[in-house]
Amino acid sequence: MTRDQKRRSYDAIVVGAGHNGLTAAAYLARAGLTTLVLERRAIVGGACVTEEIAPGCRASTTSYIASMLRPEVIRDLGLARHGLRMVPCDPALLVPFSDGAAVAWWSDRERTVRELARLSPADARTFVRVDEELKKLARYLQPFFLEPPPDVGARGLAGLVEALRVGRRFRGITGAEIGRMVAFLTGSLGDFLDRNYESEKVKTLLLANNVYGKHGGPYAPGTALGLLFHLLSGGEHGLQGFYGHVLGGMGAITQAMAAAAGGFGAEIITGASVARIAVANGRARGVVLEDGTEIGARVVVSNADPKRTFLGLLEPSALPADFRAAVAGIKMDGPCAKVNFVLAEEPRVTAMPAGFTTPQRALFTLVPSLDFAERCYNLAREGELPEELWVDCVVASNVDPSLAPPDRHVMTCFVQYVPYRLREGTWDEKRELLGDRVVKKIGEYAPNVPGAVVARQVLTPLDLERTYGLTEGNIFHGDLSLEQLFFLRPVGGWARYRTPVEGLYLCGAGAHPGGGVTGAPGHNASRQVLRDWKRRAA
Repeated sequence: MTRDQKRRSYDAIVVGAGHNGLTAAAYLARAGLTTLVLERRAIVGGACVTEEIAPGCRASTTSYIASMLRPEVIRDLGLARHGLRMVPCDPALLVPFSDGAAVAWWSDRERTVRELARLSPADARTFVRVDEELKKLARYLQPFFLEPPPDVGARGLAGLVEALRVGRRFRGITGAEIGRMVAFLTGSLGDFLDRNYESEKVKTLLLANNVYGKHGGPYAPGTALGLLFHLLSGGEHGLQGFYGHVLGGMGAITQAMAAAAGGFGAEIITGASVARIAVANGRARGVVLEDGTEIGARVVVSNADPKRTFLGLLEPSALPADFRAAVAGIKMDGPCAKVNFVLAEEPRVTAMPAGFTTPQRALFTLVPSLDFAERCYNLAREGELPEELWVDCVVASNVDPSLAPPDRHVMTCFVQYVPYRLREGTWDEKRELLGDRVVKKIGEYAPNVPGAVVARQVLTPLDLERTYGLTEGNIFHGDLSLEQLFFLRPVGGWARYRTPVEGLYLCGAGAHPGGGVTGAPGHNASRQVLRDWKRRAA
């Protein structure tokens, strides 16, 4: 659409067409609200997009694997009818080692157990026990994904109702399970693995499934949290621990969401950058675009991260000083980057097991050990670009040949533990150095890759901020640490999608339950908007 929209006032304006913004818009439009989505880029999707990185070659430039996309959102919005197709990653993980060995994590647990038993029979037994424990604990947390976090400030009858709601979710939990839950929420991943497993290769496989996009090496407190989060259900069938390749790339998710929102009557305008959220008498009244266009609304829903929303799109006078200070204190400082490649040939990973099919060769994670990851984080924390990097590789064209011509291969690489703030130099100066180091690391495991690079795209943390609007390059709109989750997300006292500005809501990953391509914050925020809308209309 162009900016000559038919109306100048809407019931709801959604700022940002990322996947949560589109989810919120679809639910609001489905409920009958006139809804407008404004996106500053030329395409919808935010950081969940498929983009051409070389002629005829398309890649999931930022997010790259679907894991916890809510089945309720898929069903409610009819995303399959709008073209969404996901293929399970199997194996979901493959870690090759420099000695020529490789360990895989399969969707069939028994196959994984047999794989681990080759390394350590005791670890194979431990894996089954821990998997059962974690899946049970994750089921206690699962309902909170599509509900507001506990309202710890509720008093009187409201407080009693809230206590009953939360209590029902933990009905039947034992004291021992509570202890384990607290340990996983607060403990160190490395310490947990060292206590429970003996094989360094098994530990590394479990490491490779956790701490993505988080601050802290594997021995930092709170890093065991990922063990629980990655076992929350996802995908069309709500499978625990689901990992999926999206046919057409991750942008197929947001294209389906945009189609669903449009089908419900929402309008979507791209190339429309919001400069300011208009506020009068303490209430959101609409938005002002960078070109000066003013569009009114009774409700504004921001899919931008908390810092961009509250410190960038609102006048300081619109918010209490203590709230602004709390938002300014949110830990962002994104610790990751992305490097995308077009290759003339498929990577030939030395340790790739013989007999693997083309789709089974689609992913491999290069992280040699827990100690390696810890050293990498410590260097990044000091502002250094580590010479040795943790690189997660997905050869997406092995699963979806439509992404590239027959003589080309698309590989996306998530790079863990790089600093947003460099101690020396700038990211514009060191962008290609990052790309070179990623190529070097991959070449250690797949020697044919350095000579097969046809094109590459390097997205530093600064590029993630500039291009995709992720403040400080944080892919989760704020670190996923315990002090920034549940009723503390985005900040204490404002964790239920409302904000100090009446009629302004937060629907992005900076709200509960947090990051990842889930649709949950958008779903939950839209429900809060509609509850308040009905209350005002009553």
